Amino acid sequence: MKILVRNLERTVREPELLKLFQQFGKVDACNIVMDEVTKKSKGFAFVEMPNGREGVKAIKALNTLRLHGQGIRVKQAEDKPVAE
Repeated sequence: MKILVRNLERTVREPELLKLFQQFGKVDACNIVMDEVTKKSKGFAFVEMPNGREGVKAIKALNTLRLHGQGIRVKQAEDKPVAE
C-alpha cells in the first residue's frame, strides 16, 4: 500500500517518519519529496507498506497527528494515470 503524507514540517527527516510508520508494521520504503534546486523538503512524502491492513491502521492512527507542531495529513496515495 502506497501512503501519502502531507503537511510535513520541512525539518522532518526520513528516519523519523520511518520510525512513526514502523509502529504499525513492515515498511518497504519511506521517501520525503525534495526540491531539485534547493534540496529542501517539499513538505510531503510517500511511505510504502506491503501489508494493506497495517497500512490502514497507520493511516487511521497517524492522520492529523501533530509532528513538529503541525498536524500531518495521511491517506492512501492515488495512482497517477499514465500519459500516453
